[in-house]
Amino acid sequence: MPIDRGMAAAADMQGYDIGMKTFTAVVERDVDTGLYVGWVPGFRGAHSQGETLDELRANLREVVEMLLEDGAPEFASEFVGTQTVEVA
Repeated sequence: MPIDRGMAAAADMQGYDIGMKTFTAVVERDVDTGLYVGWVPGFRGAHSQGETLDELRANLREVVEMLLEDGAPEFASEFVGTQTVEVA
């Protein structure tokens, strides 16, 4: 994915390298609306929705870019991964 040069320049002025940032989003599909819903764990306000996964990814990127304009995020938690839970 290409780096937005304007965003990268703004990030450099704020003291961090946006080209090195990768965020993991959790994605679900709402059964009532059929929309994909996603959020970045621990990154307050980083959530969005879309009719397709591509639209959701673009929407999440836009939200994260806007949030990064305020500086580097302070995460409330750290995404570790997913686990399978078996129930009898």
